[in-house]
Formats: sequence, C-alpha cells, structure tokens
Amino acid sequence: MSIFRKKSIEDLLKNAGSGGKGLKRELGAWDLTMLGIGAIIGTGIFVLTGTGAVNAGPALSLSFVIAGLACLFAALSYAEFAASVPVSGSTYTYAYATLGEFAAWIIGWDLILEYLLAVSAVSAGWSGYFQSFLSGFGINFPEKLTAAPGSVEGVTTYMNLPAFLIVMAITFLISIGTKQTTRINNIMVVVKVLVVLLFIVSSIYYVKPENWQPFMPFGIDGVFSTAALMFFAFIGFDAVASAAEETRNPGRNLPRGILGSLVICVVLYMAVSLIMTGVVPYAQFSQALDHPISLVLQSAGQNWIAGIIDLGAFLGMTTVILVMLYGQTRIMFAMSRDGLMPKPLSKLHKKYKTPYAASWIFGLLSALLGAFIPLGELAELVNIGTLTAFTMISIAVIVLRKTRPDMKRAFYCPAVPLVPGLAIVFCVFLMVQLGSHTWMRFLIWMAIGVVIYFTYSRKHSNLNQQQENEH
Repeated sequence: MSIFRKKSIEDLLKNAGSGGKGLKRELGAWDLTMLGIGAIIGTGIFVLTGTGAVNAGPALSLSFVIAGLACLFAALSYAEFAASVPVSGSTYTYAYATLGEFAAWIIGWDLILEYLLAVSAVSAGWSGYFQSFLSGFGINFPEKLTAAPGSVEGVTTYMNLPAFLIVMAITFLISIGTKQTTRINNIMVVVKVLVVLLFIVSSIYYVKPENWQPFMPFGIDGVFSTAALMFFAFIGFDAVASAAEETRNPGRNLPRGILGSLVICVVLYMAVSLIMTGVVPYAQFSQALDHPISLVLQSAGQNWIAGIIDLGAFLGMTTVILVMLYGQTRIMFAMSRDGLMPKPLSKLHKKYKTPYAASWIFGLLSALLGAFIPLGELAELVNIGTLTAFTMISIAVIVLRKTRPDMKRAFYCPAVPLVPGLAIVFCVFLMVQLGSHTWMRFLIWMAIGVVIYFTYSRKHSNLNQQQENEH
C-alpha cells in the first residue's frame, strides 16, 4: 500500500503496445518539431513581448536566454526519458517509474493545471485577435458574446463565444485522429513561422542602435523577474514528450523534435525582441501591451503587414491550443490506464484509436473556462505548474541513472547530474520570482489533488489491485 510503489520500465513498455490499449505510432521528427514550435510560438511572441520590453527594456533578449536555458536543460532530461521510455504520459509516467506513485500523481495533477489553464488562457487571447481579424471584413460578433461575464467598455458581456468555439473545433480535430491533427498543425506552423520571418526582414532596417541604450535600464533584477514571466512563452515543448507513444523510431525522432523546436524558437524570440526594442524605445510599449508587434510595424511605416501579422497571431495561438489540448488528453489517457483516473478516460475509439472520452471531456471543460472565466493572473499558475514539472523530470533523470545504470537508453542527457542539476536550479530560481498569490493558488490546487489521491486514486490504482490480488 506504499505511496512510493513504482511501475517498472519493462511493464510500461509492455503495456503501451498490448491488448489494443496502445496508441498508433505514426509521427516522425518533422511532426514532433512542428508540434513543439506550434506550442511555443503564440502568445509569447505576439503579446507578452510588449510587457517584457516594459519590464526589462532591450535586455528582454537576455530574459529569453535565461528562460530558454532553463527549458534547454530540462529538455535534455525530457529527451532521455522520452527516447528510452516512449510511453504516453510525459513527466507523469517518468515519475511513476522513478519516484513512485504519489509523486507521479502529484505531477499528473500539476500537468492538468498547466494544460487546462494554458488552453483556456490562450483561447481568450485567440478570441481577441480573431475578432480583430474579422472586423477588418466588417464582420462582428454580438458584443454580449465577445468576452467572459463582466463589463467591457460599458457593455455587459455574458460569454466569450469565439473562445468556446475554437476549443470545441480543435477538440473535434484531436478526437478524430493524430495524423490528421498533425497535418493541419504543420501547415499552420509553417505559415506562422513565415509571418515571424516577414516581421524580422521588414523591420530590421528600421533598427536604431541608440534605442538599445541603456541596455539594462532596470538592472539584473528586471532581467530575472521578466525571465520568470517570459517562461510562459516557452511552455509547450514538453507536450512533445506526450506524443512518445505515437512516435515512429522514438529513440531518434523524440530528441530531435524536443531539442530542435526549442532551439529554433529561442533564436526567433531573441531576434524579435532585439528588433522590437531597436525600432521602438522600450517605454513606449506600455501603450501597446496587447499588440506590441503592430506598434513596431507602425513605427517602421509597414502598416501593410499588420493584417498579415494578425493572421500569424491567431494561427499561432490556434496551434498552441491544439498542442496543449493534445498534451492534456494524453496525460489523462496515461493516468486513467494506470487506474488513477476513471477508466473511461483511457478508452480508445474503435475507428480513430484516440482517447475519445478524455478529448471531449477536457475539451469541453477548457472551452467553458475560456468562455466564462476571466483568467487574468491565473495564467501565472501555468508557469509555476510547468516549472514544477521540469524540476521533477530533472530529479527523475538523476534518480534513474543511480537506480538503473544498466538500462538501455536511446538518448543520453549529457553531464548527469550537472545538466539536470542546472535545470533544477534555473527552474526553482524562476519559481521564486513568482508572486505569493500564485504560490497560494498553486498550493490550494495541490491540496485538492492530495485529497483526491487518498480518497480515490490510491485505492483504484492498478498497482494497488495487483498487490491486493497477490495477498
């Protein structure tokens, strides 16, 4: 009955493909890289860069480097696990095999928070860009259905209908097949990367180096605190690990997808932030926090690109919603298959071979949150949830190297325990930068998870059932 009971690596690999319970392996390195870029490039580059510029000045690029390093060190740990144990569930599954059932439950509950709020928060941002895009063609939603319940510019609103509809549409897409989902994702990712490159090329000639002085107006503290916020911009590459059970040749393709998508996005973020603060003095972004890219284009006299940027922005957010919701359903699938969540959540559709019930239940829940709850500061919970997951995977790699040095690994995280140790240090440091209110909400969420584990999940766990049968 120990809360530290573990699943063996061998059983994980065996169960992943047995009895029709396994997912179809049909994703390659290109699909995984596109999933990673699809999750990363979105709100961070089109919205958060404005807030980052105000808080860090031109040194925003350094904030991206710090946040990117935390992700890179954690990504190497993810790559080792995902390549060697290509099973659905990401950090949850890896914790189950190394740290025990209770730690696995905690991290799974933590990932629910990360993905659920990420989908809801991004869907609300997507709604704003989509409405702006449609208004250019004279099409407008009824004002009462354009935002969560409240008052917007004197108009009483009842729900954010566009946010609800986009999540429902993506839920349908995810429910009918992984290959179909990734094909559409790949197309949208290519388009939005081209849009980002168009912004870089069209704006770089208007950079004034004097706008970079002073480079660090708020000192190193401003850089660090902004790095904790900009971390949100990188959230999502870990969802690539959720696709481990659906990957062809995971030993080769998963490390390529995880590390490749992260490196590409770090380079793009740095380039965009340097150009932004080079064209427009950083203080001016306080007047355009919701559309910093548009302000840069206006200052550069490139208004004709604004419509294209809007297209890139809402495509970018669409792929973020898609990948995060995909990751959510795969975590639920893995937890349900282990008995920690109700069994119907791991039932696969006879035709599509997807976790149909999990897709629709959590798709509907995310859609309702985005439609009816103004998330505001709750978005910070996504950061703290992700940083916790990254810390856990880094600890798990160190533990597994000690307990199973003989295990065959398709990819090795370099310099263990140094690299995962650095990931732990970076992630804990960024967590400390977050506010007390965020910590309080996070601890309340975790307390609820502990109650559910001891009242339901511990008893219904497959490992518990096996122990009872043995006795």
